[in-house]
Amino acid sequence: MRSVFFLSAISACSIAHGKLYTDPHQLPKTQYDFVIIGAGTAGNVIATRLTENSAFTVLVVEAGISNVGILADEVPFLGPTLSPDTSVTWNFTTVPQSGLDSRAIPYPRGRVLGGSSTINFEIWTRGSEDDYNRYAEVSGDEGWSWNEMLPYMKKSETLVTSTDNHNTSGQVNPAVHGTSGPVKISIPGVTTTVDTRVFNTTNELPDEFPFNLDMNSGNPIGIGRPIFLGSAMAQFADTIVLIGWTQNSVDSFGRRSSSATAYLELILSRSNLDVLIQTQVTKLVQTSSKGTPAFNKVEVAQNSSSARMIVSAKNEVILCAGSIGTPQILQLSGIGDPAVLRSAGVTPLVQLDDVGKHLTDHPFLGNQWLVNSDLTLEAVSRNETLVADLLEQWNTTGTGLFSVPGANDIGWLRLPQSTFDGSTDPSAGPTSAHFEVLPVNGFVSFVVPTPDTGFFLTMVTTVASPASRGTVTLASSDPFADPVIDPALLTDPVDLAIMVGAIKAVRTLVTAPAWDGYIIAPVPAFGNATTDAELEAYAQAFTTTVFHPVGTARMSAEGSGVGVVDASLRVKNVTGLRIVDASVFPFIPAAHPQAAVYAFAERASDLIKAAW
Repeated sequence: MRSVFFLSAISACSIAHGKLYTDPHQLPKTQYDFVIIGAGTAGNVIATRLTENSAFTVLVVEAGISNVGILADEVPFLGPTLSPDTSVTWNFTTVPQSGLDSRAIPYPRGRVLGGSSTINFEIWTRGSEDDYNRYAEVSGDEGWSWNEMLPYMKKSETLVTSTDNHNTSGQVNPAVHGTSGPVKISIPGVTTTVDTRVFNTTNELPDEFPFNLDMNSGNPIGIGRPIFLGSAMAQFADTIVLIGWTQNSVDSFGRRSSSATAYLELILSRSNLDVLIQTQVTKLVQTSSKGTPAFNKVEVAQNSSSARMIVSAKNEVILCAGSIGTPQILQLSGIGDPAVLRSAGVTPLVQLDDVGKHLTDHPFLGNQWLVNSDLTLEAVSRNETLVADLLEQWNTTGTGLFSVPGANDIGWLRLPQSTFDGSTDPSAGPTSAHFEVLPVNGFVSFVVPTPDTGFFLTMVTTVASPASRGTVTLASSDPFADPVIDPALLTDPVDLAIMVGAIKAVRTLVTAPAWDGYIIAPVPAFGNATTDAELEAYAQAFTTTVFHPVGTARMSAEGSGVGVVDASLRVKNVTGLRIVDASVFPFIPAAHPQAAVYAFAERASDLIKAAW
């Protein structure tokens, strides 16, 4: 379907009023107060907040192209067509995954203004109180706690009306949301028969699957209590599932709200900001070796054969290249584990052993049933005339199926503590999910193609609090070579146990009366797995990633002896260098991470401004 959907008209310099450069030699100067590496989710927030001070000069360097004119970027429903293997992504591939039957999997990241906020699936979830309180604990800074971060979460967002302008009372709690932030978030403006069945299930099985008004209140799970439900749900004693409406980064006009559209486009006319695109950072350059090493210079080039050029920062270089790009740039610059650096042919300059380690991601599994309906996504994907009609509806009114990303409902679940006998519970606490459930009105899998016939329901299960840890390392000293990425998905037995529990939960969910006459049968690979061993084998054969890498430059307390950045996100053992992106998360939030990245970037902006 990408040939139908991925319609792009790239215009690298067409944002109105902007100073957007495509060649480093076009820059009016080579020294700025701040140089931001990466115009992604976090980088555009930092650029916006720093340039509020007219005395600061800021350069943003982005390897990718402009987002302007890319239709699939604007249309929420077309988001999945933006990756992998497109012009707006880093088209990485992992090493073979031992936890996934030795499969190597695509690992795209955003290579475009807005970064991964331009190509993601737009789900807006902050995470739990316990997620943030654990960040505060490991960093030694209460500023990262839920109560202290909530104002920054609200600062980044505005809750807006749905595209169909329906009354959302009972679907969201406006009191916990922002009213004047850049990113627009909304409840889906289109409902499906799956939504009706999901929410009928919350009435029919209220003990197993109660309704949650707002997943972003800080308590998406609630307090678990013993529930004794007979053999069907006996394995879920001490658990509670909450299901609610998905919130998405989509505005009232049915357009994606990314860091490029919500932040960067609004500030390009500022005289103290320059943005350089289609230019890659090749390394950071050490500017002082006396005392604590300083890294205030940035080497850039447009490709492997072009001349390299230096830009410098009077105050700080701020690395916002994401959980893959950030450790790669640090290692190319001689910052990391000396043994890892030497093996790639890089001279070690600063020892920080945790660089590129502790990579954490959410394993993703699509569980499908054949259904007795022709009102599923297959009816769209197999009908190019209908695609054109829906696109025209979106283009003229901003409404209809193309105004929503595709998953209208979302659920979170905790497993009983007996699941972790002999192991550590990887979640942050009782308000953090062990796994997520996303019901989708169609066939969803990043592993196998959609069948040519039949109509489907998918219950996506995602391990929300994984224990597995992977790495990002250099393949060589060539900055234009892809790094070696090993997310180590499902390598920890705890993650496999969580995924098996998730599969059992969604099988129970569709036994509610709401699904009578709708479910025909599970697809064979799913239906044939019945024992725990068979479910484990099924999960290993069909699990992939939902593209949420974090943790490769993790935050820790000063003097802890571990981590890459301190509680103010300054890189340890150096000066002049700070990191603001998902790589600094000490643990992955039990959430789709974009909302947390925005909140981190908002607080980081205040920390930077306070320092200068």
